[in-house]
Amino acid sequence: MIERVVPAGDGWLVRVRCSQISEGDFRCYRDGGAGAEGDGSLGRRRQRLMSGEWTWLRQVHGADVVFVTEPGGGAGEVADGAVTAVPGAVLALHTADCAPVVVAGHGALGVAHAGWRGIVAGVIGQVVDGVRRASPPGTATDLRAVIGPAIRPSSYEFGVEDLAAVAAAAGCDVSGATSWGTPALDLSAAVLGALNAAGVSDVDDLGLDTARRGFFSHRARGDRGRQATAARLERR
Repeated sequence: MIERVVPAGDGWLVRVRCSQISEGDFRCYRDGGAGAEGDGSLGRRRQRLMSGEWTWLRQVHGADVVFVTEPGGGAGEVADGAVTAVPGAVLALHTADCAPVVVAGHGALGVAHAGWRGIVAGVIGQVVDGVRRASPPGTATDLRAVIGPAIRPSSYEFGVEDLAAVAAAAGCDVSGATSWGTPALDLSAAVLGALNAAGVSDVDDLGLDTARRGFFSHRARGDRGRQATAARLERR
């Protein structure tokens, strides 16, 4: 488990925890149709990672955002972002290469599932805007963000035309090279660009590469499992 604690304004903090393979598979739906609601072992894994009622999403690489008004609210909705100002509500993302992004504001919290399609669709900007709108009236608007485990360019071969689309959406150069010398997407750079475009410049990229052992990676090893990134708003 990897943990970060992010200041979120006077009297507030956001606790962020990212699982590793050693914490198990956090897929919401498995082969054969087993659902999250009926999987007791999944529920226990969730509570070991972060206690509380989880809002998990049916992620589709889009830009829809769920506004959570009670712990566990919106669980299972089709979306790639969630925002809350409810202390104790756990917002969760499930990834195997895409970047999990946590945005902390003044008394508010947001998460974004940021693969390249989601970045092109604008999910990061939608989540940042949602956090600002969810912050209590009169609070400052400066925000902080954390980028969790994601695939890095050395293992992320990518087409040139798609690179151009991501660069246009992120407003920055997102090109890289694989370890074998072909064009690659620098997903972290794309996330940073989208955050900067949305007015968030205080960003902690944990630098964790899902292609390395210790994380699930669909692209590097064809893994079916998913790690979780969970975040919770707490009072100091």
